[in-house]
Amino acid sequence: MTTKLILSLDGAVIGEYPLNAPRITIGRKPHNDIVVNNLAVSGEHAAIVTIGHDSFLEDLNSTNGVSVNGAPVKKYVLQHNDVIEISKYRLKYLNDRPVQASSDEFERTMILRAPQQTYAVSDKSGDTGQFKAAEVVAAPVQPVPPEQVKSSAPPILLAAIQVLNGPNAGRELNLVKGLTTLGKPGVQVAVLTRRPQGFFITHVEGANFPSVNGHVLSGQPHPLQDHDLIELAGIKMEFYLKG
Repeated sequence: MTTKLILSLDGAVIGEYPLNAPRITIGRKPHNDIVVNNLAVSGEHAAIVTIGHDSFLEDLNSTNGVSVNGAPVKKYVLQHNDVIEISKYRLKYLNDRPVQASSDEFERTMILRAPQQTYAVSDKSGDTGQFKAAEVVAAPVQPVPPEQVKSSAPPILLAAIQVLNGPNAGRELNLVKGLTTLGKPGVQVAVLTRRPQGFFITHVEGANFPSVNGHVLSGQPHPLQDHDLIELAGIKMEFYLKG
């Protein structure tokens, strides 16, 4: 089944929108992917970023906010049958693919936000001095099949990235889970994924693509090697394997 949103008002279906792009926006202005022409809806009200089979909802600092299943949210990992509420409009999220990970096998997704030209790295929400801390959401980890665990192939090593510039130079982020998102939303975002064959970086959002060792990436996943140098949204980082 195609992952999609069903837009309705007062129980009447208005439109159906497949989530077939990495990022779609919802708002009153005509350039949005889903246009909701109502004065209670902001020009750019919300966005949905889809990575693989998972979709993330983000409130784009709208005036009247966004709710999911009746609870206000700023950033949210959508699940099958969730109902997004924007003013009097409802967007039902449909994604009935089989779940392959239990609820306690969640990983943390880190988004590094920063005002103007300063950057922060944090692993918990809230303010950290002059910096805006990362917002953390959860996404399911794909378990390693048992036959791969029993094979003679070497196990996947743990890895980390270390910030090289700015006031947080020297801070490390361990890549112990399946998916970590880095960047500045609305400017440049990339995702680091852990797969059986190693770690990969993929561009998700922004006109400018990240670079690895000075080479600008394409839109395809790029394998990372020990001590690769990543530059993303003005942040320079070193990827390295941990024994």
